[in-house]
Amino acid sequence: MSKVDSGAHTYNHFFKPLGSLAKGNCSKIFAERGCSFCMRIFDSPVSLCEHLEICCLPAPFPIDFVKMHWTESQIDTNGSGRIPEAIAMDCEMVGGGSDGSLDICARVCLVDEEEKPIFHTYVVPLIPVTNFRNEVTGITEENMRDAMPLKEVQDKILQILYNGESIGRLRLHGGKARVLVGHSLGHDLNCLRMNYPDHLLRDTAKYPPLMKTNLVSHSLKYLTKTYLGYDIQSGLHDPYEDCVSAMRLYKKMRSQCHPRKDMGMLLAAHDASTNTFDSWKPKELENMTPDELFNISKSNYKCWCLDSGSLS
Repeated sequence: MSKVDSGAHTYNHFFKPLGSLAKGNCSKIFAERGCSFCMRIFDSPVSLCEHLEICCLPAPFPIDFVKMHWTESQIDTNGSGRIPEAIAMDCEMVGGGSDGSLDICARVCLVDEEEKPIFHTYVVPLIPVTNFRNEVTGITEENMRDAMPLKEVQDKILQILYNGESIGRLRLHGGKARVLVGHSLGHDLNCLRMNYPDHLLRDTAKYPPLMKTNLVSHSLKYLTKTYLGYDIQSGLHDPYEDCVSAMRLYKKMRSQCHPRKDMGMLLAAHDASTNTFDSWKPKELENMTPDELFNISKSNYKCWCLDSGSLS
């Protein structure tokens, strides 16, 4: 009699299962051989332990203990055609205004895919700081003495992200420009007074598989503990730590292996999403029936696995 190995159980074809495995048995098997980070079940506890060494990552060191690695020679000016490397960014905010509630970017950090810091600086605030939020940021007035003017910070970040690409190609399809990873990137970019094309943003706060079922964002602290297995932001917030955590989440989502037919459907859905309401004139939309509007409605969801270029 033939047997089928499902990865968790082996079933005999002679006996036809009457339904799903009992909840208690499932719980026991998963407790013994299941990874709570990637939800895979392994053949033995030994295989699970070997897997956890890779799947459960250690927390990164604080930025003060890590060496800067970026130089201008890393900009790709010859058009190698390779998939652009992703860059993660995080900002730390201090307070402005009479009650200190206005967010002002006072510190920014960028890391590459190898978790090497390529840019880190304090930022000269545009308005007076009324609350350094020291118990969270660790930033003091003394740190601001060596801060970089915002315009220089903007130029440096764009130089890294553009990667020698022209603005025209950047806005059209990205070209050699780098993907920007982070958590609540819109807020960070607003505080930096910067813009970057939406199709090059990978926001862990806005990616549907990482959100709640009602599409409300989880905190980076929660996502890191749930999917990476370590704690962050337990004391002072470290921008390097947050950058690395966002990058690890992005790479974990990007590395998902979908069946060939499912990936083809994802590509087709992504291509179709370019022909949405934006391509129609308001008057044309007003004259459409609900069924017609439904038929041209397309999801703007793009699976991050497509960034791997495995279908090209």
